[in-house]
Amino acid sequence: MSDTLRPDLELIAQLIPQDSRVLDLGCGDGELLRLLIRKGCTGTGVEIEPTQLVAALRAGVDVIDLDLNSQLDEFADDSYDVVILSRTLQNVQKPRDVLEQISRIAVHCVVSMPNFAHWSSRARLVSGRMPITKDLPYPWYDTPNLHYTSLKDLEPLFRSLGLRIDRCIPLNARGEAHILGNVASNMFASSAVYLLHASR
Repeated sequence: MSDTLRPDLELIAQLIPQDSRVLDLGCGDGELLRLLIRKGCTGTGVEIEPTQLVAALRAGVDVIDLDLNSQLDEFADDSYDVVILSRTLQNVQKPRDVLEQISRIAVHCVVSMPNFAHWSSRARLVSGRMPITKDLPYPWYDTPNLHYTSLKDLEPLFRSLGLRIDRCIPLNARGEAHILGNVASNMFASSAVYLLHASR
């Protein structure tokens, strides 16, 4: 395993059963898929950013160029065991539509999201400034993030779509698992990883 692998990606890899068929949406340079392939999984990445797409292809990852906002219907129902959205959902135009699609493509989904309600973001807002944190590192005028959410607001969306939360793992700013209760997570978790199960 690479020394430079993001800690949250290591955690996500641990949640994926061996030999799973994995679809990684917004796969970047394919780092997570490479790890999962070494674990015995088969996988496909989806990436639209040209530099990342080329990096994934050069690394030997099976990756395709699709727009998550409009082309997920190209995947058949139950064509994968697990769909992963790692720090990607906040970048799509209609998160609800994308979640509906992934729950059709696979019964199991892993979604990770930065937490806009982290205490450091709240402190910046109180000071009259837009938050810039390790998980939300971009200035407001140059960010790929289209949507910001708290964990408290994200979880009802999952439930409204019939996505059962099997596990919620709060993470600290270093991407490491952080043991917190539900209320404390919304304040102190920098981001969270959700293991979801689609009710059919």
